[in-house]
Amino acid sequence: MNASMALHTDKYQINMMYAHWKHGTHNQKTVFEAFFRKLPFHNGYAVFAGLERIIEYMEQLRFTEEDIAYLREQEEEYEEAFLQELSNFRFTGNIDAVREGTLVFANEPLIRVEGRVFETQLIETALLNFMNFQTLIATKASRIKYVAGNDVLMEFGTRRAQEADAALWGARAAYLAGFHATSNMLAGRRFGIPTKGTHAHAWVQSFENEQEAFQVFAEALPNQVTLLVDTYDTLHSGIPNAIEIGKELAKRGKKLQAIRLDSGDLAYLSIEARRMLDEAGLNEVQIVASNDLDEYTISDLKLQGARVDMWGVGTQLITAADQPSLGGVYKLVSREVDGVMQPTIKISANPEKVTTPGKKDVYRIIHKKKKKAIADYICLTEEDDVERRAKIKLFDPIHPYLHKYVEHYDAEKLLHPIYRDGKLVYERPPLDAIRQYHCEQLQLFWPEYLRKTNPERYHVDISTKAWQLKHDMIESYVQEQEQRTRILRENGDDGANGH
Repeated sequence: MNASMALHTDKYQINMMYAHWKHGTHNQKTVFEAFFRKLPFHNGYAVFAGLERIIEYMEQLRFTEEDIAYLREQEEEYEEAFLQELSNFRFTGNIDAVREGTLVFANEPLIRVEGRVFETQLIETALLNFMNFQTLIATKASRIKYVAGNDVLMEFGTRRAQEADAALWGARAAYLAGFHATSNMLAGRRFGIPTKGTHAHAWVQSFENEQEAFQVFAEALPNQVTLLVDTYDTLHSGIPNAIEIGKELAKRGKKLQAIRLDSGDLAYLSIEARRMLDEAGLNEVQIVASNDLDEYTISDLKLQGARVDMWGVGTQLITAADQPSLGGVYKLVSREVDGVMQPTIKISANPEKVTTPGKKDVYRIIHKKKKKAIADYICLTEEDDVERRAKIKLFDPIHPYLHKYVEHYDAEKLLHPIYRDGKLVYERPPLDAIRQYHCEQLQLFWPEYLRKTNPERYHVDISTKAWQLKHDMIESYVQEQEQRTRILRENGDDGANGH
């Protein structure tokens, strides 16, 4: 099977690469930045994920003979010299990115790519694919973790995921954002995630009666017995039969680990199950709940007094059912003109789509005494105010009159070197270290930014110089358009045919 990922891209990327090559501009230096415009799930933050997958992709980025043969078959009839250029393709640029597990916000660069346009254009699709999906799942998982508190969370989404890669990397994204285990054995093996599982209703149905099914299962796996109790009648059959198994295991020095509820009124059933287990002396037996759970359902069940210790979350998490796309974008912010790098801007009729020009860095400004984040500060890379801990001005880019000055602060630079001159320079942390880092990130923010419903808006500000550059480039564009309109009118063309 062809393991190459070079063609994991949109066709227009190849077409643009070809057009640059034909025009002789394929070696033009460029800077692209990846970000998203709107926080998912109406949440107060997102959790950056996908970097490990991006690195895996970059490390294997080559055009194979099969790739070249496929491109040779395309109707565009790419020239052989171009295909030879692709066969020799190697990434030689720089990549900076936010660490996985970092709390991130809209409109701030999460990945910055510098290099020849021939390279920076090719990798756009894959980078966005990996970043968008995993950041979305990690954010959803973090929301669920927030409402679940100290309860155990298990990712159960494999069979409902959009294919194998989504299940595998979705399990990883959920784990780094606070989940404790996955049902996916491949994710467990590959990433070292703890695995958990019980049995299916089919197990119970394959025996003459429920008690026999439980008995055989307990004999086969005496050290990890969790019984699914809702195949027939939860309160009058499932739980009583599980209690009998629990008592038999206790006589042999073993114990029933848990029972699982997968249907019905989970709040009522869990309360009754807890009462029945406690009355039988099985106080240590835990209760697992599943069945299309998400942060809203879990929160409601807790408000109803549900006695659940462990939650199995599947479909709603792995598909991000209430918002199945993050919508991250990858935009050109600087390009080489006559040997000099010049900022670029995208102008749009939609104000939210107007980009901030220039190569930029992002800093997290932290209160020196309280050790809590104040705002994220985006500045041009040539600025050094934050590095010098000089007084900076934080203001709303839409309403600049809303501002304040900050000094005596700590600052964390969010973009870290990943590749330099095509070589990986980032030391990839273990997954458990990423998970711990995410927990530390949560401690950095006040609770009002983290809450599930109606969170306070965290400020992402741009420096005065970056804001002024954007303003000047917009004004320059407007003036050019006005001048063009005047010329057309003077020549007797009002431009109506341009609409």
